[in-house]
Amino acid sequence: MRGKPAFMSSRAWVPWSRKRVIAIRLAACFLLVTLATAAVRFAPQANQLIWVANGVLLTFLFLAPRRSWAAYLAIGFAAQMAGSILVSPEWQMNLLLAVLNLIEVLISALLLRRRSNALPRFTDRAYLIRFIAFGILAGPLAAGLIYAPITALWLHTAPVSALLQWAAADGLGTAVTTLACVAIFRTRFKNSSSFRKNWGYLPLVVVASIAVFSQTRAPLPFLLYPLLLLVLLRLGMGWAAVATLFAAAVGNWCTALGEGPFASSNSLTQHEPFILLQVFIASAMFTLYSISAVLESLRSAERRLQEVVLQHALVTENSRDAIILADFNNHRTYVSAAVQRIVGWTTEEFAKLKTLDLVHPEDRPKAEAVAHELHSGAEDAMIECRVRKRNGEYIWVEASLRVVRDAKTGAASKLLNIVRDMTERKHAEQKLQEAYNAVEALAVTDGLTGLANRRRFDQGLASEWRRGLRDRKPLSLLMIDADLFKSYNDTYGHPRGDNCLKQIAESALDVVARPGDLVARFGGEEFAVILPNTGSEGAVLVANEICDALRSRRLPHRSNPYGIMTVSVGCATMVPSFGLHSVNLVELADAALYQAKRYGRNQVCDSNAMNAGGNGSL
Repeated sequence: MRGKPAFMSSRAWVPWSRKRVIAIRLAACFLLVTLATAAVRFAPQANQLIWVANGVLLTFLFLAPRRSWAAYLAIGFAAQMAGSILVSPEWQMNLLLAVLNLIEVLISALLLRRRSNALPRFTDRAYLIRFIAFGILAGPLAAGLIYAPITALWLHTAPVSALLQWAAADGLGTAVTTLACVAIFRTRFKNSSSFRKNWGYLPLVVVASIAVFSQTRAPLPFLLYPLLLLVLLRLGMGWAAVATLFAAAVGNWCTALGEGPFASSNSLTQHEPFILLQVFIASAMFTLYSISAVLESLRSAERRLQEVVLQHALVTENSRDAIILADFNNHRTYVSAAVQRIVGWTTEEFAKLKTLDLVHPEDRPKAEAVAHELHSGAEDAMIECRVRKRNGEYIWVEASLRVVRDAKTGAASKLLNIVRDMTERKHAEQKLQEAYNAVEALAVTDGLTGLANRRRFDQGLASEWRRGLRDRKPLSLLMIDADLFKSYNDTYGHPRGDNCLKQIAESALDVVARPGDLVARFGGEEFAVILPNTGSEGAVLVANEICDALRSRRLPHRSNPYGIMTVSVGCATMVPSFGLHSVNLVELADAALYQAKRYGRNQVCDSNAMNAGGNGSL
C-alpha cells in the first residue's frame, strides 16, 4: 500500500490543526461559561447581583474572528442553559435569561468590535471609555430594559428595581471578568521568563486575600492594591488578572458567608456588600489596566528610543561622511568613525586636535572667516578647503556647519560639522574644467577664417567697454564689409567666395598687431575690429591700412567697378560713460559703414566726421 506524498500530508495537517484549535477553544468556552453560570449555586445571594458568565463569553467574541461568532454564541447559549439547570430547574426562566444574556453580549460585541480584525486594547484610553460605555452600560441596560417588563408581568416585581439589579449585576460582572479574561487569554504564561524569579508574589496575594476577607475587625482591602501592583510590575498583566480574580473569588465567598470588611456593617442591605465588593474588584482591574497603559506607553517610548539609537548608530558608523559635534570652544563631544577613514586619526586622537591647525595655510583665512560668521550669529555655513591627514598629505574636504540650539532656551550651544572627502571630485572638476576650456576655445573661434566668432566679439566688446568706463579711455570699432560679395559668389562660386573671406581676414590680421586688439567675423561677409585705447584718427588709419592690404592682393572681381575685391569700412570712436552702452558704439560703426557703401564703396567712413557735417569718406 503506497503512502501519500509528504507535501500532501503537510497540507492536510494544517487545516486539521486549525480545526483542532477551534474545537479546543469552543470546548473551553463551553466549560468556562458553564462554570461561571453554575458558580452562583455556591453563593445564592450573588445570583441576583454578580453575573460573570457574560464577561467570559464576551471575551471569546473579542478574541475570535467575527465569522466564528455564531458558533461561540451557540456554545455560550448551551453553556448558560447547562449551568442554569444545575442551579435552578425552572427551564422557562433559564431560557429567558440565556436569550437575554446572548442579546446583551451580542450588542456589546457589535458596538465594541466594528471590524473583524480589531482586538481589544484596554490600555488605550479611548477604547477603555468605549468599553465602559458599550460593554458595561449599554449592553446590560439594553437587556435589562427587556428583562424588567417581562419579570414585572411574570413575577410581579418592580420594573425599576429589576432593571437596576440586572444592569448592576451584569455591568460589574463584565467589568471584572472581561478585563481579567482578556489579559489572561492573551498572556503566554509558559513563556514568562520572569516567573521563576518573582513567583513568590503570588502566595503573598493568596495569603493577603484570605487575611483581608476572612476577618471583620479591620477594613484592610487596600492592602491588596500594592501586592497586585507588584504582581503587575514583576509578572505582567496576565498574572495580575489571575491574582485579582482569586481575590474576587475569596471576597465573594467570604461576603456570601457574612464575613469580611464589606459584610461587617449592619447598616448595609443584603445586596450592598456585594456591590461594594465588585466595585472594589472592578476598581482594582481598572487601576491595573491604567498602570499597564502607562507602562506600555513607557515601553513603547523606550522601544522607539532604542530604534532611534540603533538607527543613529547605523547611520553614523557606516556613513562615508564624518560627523563632528563640538562646542564653540572647539571641544568635541562626538566624533564619528568615518574620521579615521578620511584623515587617518582615531576618534580619540582627533578629538584632541584643533581644527584650524589641520587646515592648509592658504585656506586658513577662509576657515577663520567662516568660524567668525558662525560666532557672530550665522545659522549655517559651508566651506571647501584642504586639511592635513595623519601622514602629512593634504586632501580636499567639504565641511557643512550648522549651529545647534538648546531645545529649551534656544541659545546656540554646539556646532554640527559634517565633513566629506571631495579629493576625487576636485580632481574630476579640474579635468572637467580643462576639457571645458578646450571646448570654450573652439566655441569662440570662427571655423572658416580662424578669427574670433560673434560670441567672442560680444564678450570682448563688453569687456573693453567696462575697461574704458573705468579708465576713461577711448574705444574704437571698425565694421568691415566685402563689397558686392554676393555677385562675387555668383560669378566665381562658393569655394572661391570662402577663400575671398579668408583673404580679407588675413589682410586685417596683417594690419592689426597689438595684443589687446581683436579681429572677429561679425557675420556673413562682415568683419569687426575692436581697438581699445585708440582715438578716431588711429582707427581711421588702421581702417585705411586694411583696405590697402586687401587691394594689394589683387583678387579679381568682374562685377566690382574697380575690377578687384575691395572692402568698405565704418569707423566709430567713443569714450565709455554712464548712460551709454557698447551697442551704441556698434550702431555708430554700422551707420558709418552704410555711409561708406552709399558713397561708392572701397572707402573708409568715420562717424565722427559724419557728425561734424561732412560725408565722412576718407
